[in-house]
Amino acid sequence: MKFLEYTPLDRINDFLNDLNLGERTIKGSLEAYSCKHTGTDKRLSLSLENEILDYLGKSSDTDSSSPVEFLLSRSSRKTLIYLVLTLYHMYPDYDFSAVKAHQFFTEESWDTFKQIFDTYMLEASKEWVETYGGGSLLETIYKALDEVVKLSECEIYSYNPDSDVDPFLEKGAIWSFGFFFYNRKLKRVVSFSFCCLSNLVADGFVADNLCNEEDGEIFDNMDI
Repeated sequence: MKFLEYTPLDRINDFLNDLNLGERTIKGSLEAYSCKHTGTDKRLSLSLENEILDYLGKSSDTDSSSPVEFLLSRSSRKTLIYLVLTLYHMYPDYDFSAVKAHQFFTEESWDTFKQIFDTYMLEASKEWVETYGGGSLLETIYKALDEVVKLSECEIYSYNPDSDVDPFLEKGAIWSFGFFFYNRKLKRVVSFSFCCLSNLVADGFVADNLCNEEDGEIFDNMDI
């Protein structure tokens, strides 16, 4: 996987890098990758493929809703491996399992993504209009994605792992989302992760308040 530089994404990333909204901070990042294997990708890709095949060899589950049904398709396995390789490049300190990762990927529509974005990024969108004017933040993201991966030809996936294995979560995270826009023909993937952090937790506000309340109780009981 090769990281791709795209100017339309840079402007959005600069805006979402650390958007302070008072008690909360919004962070977001759009990253584009070519699915061409580089460096250790071939070895890692083979390892992920073997992991999946080993899982299929041991499984007797034929339920149509189970991972087995999806992973039996070579095309589906290839897509999953590209998505997991993208995660590896985004978060090199994490060790991702292809079989486990499959359980957290869900194919979505643009309308589903839009609904989530409009709900959770409302304040960020208002800040964008105040800062830049013109088109909305979502419209700008749409145009940027369309330029890089041609949205009409894309498969869209959300990634929602358990909290204990979620690389998107940071200290003080209130919520986080991860989406992947994959164009099979162009062999490109764009990841879009965005989260909301509590500045109160990040600044130690809660801990400080607890200490101050305890100090206040001590002084209240003292005769001065």
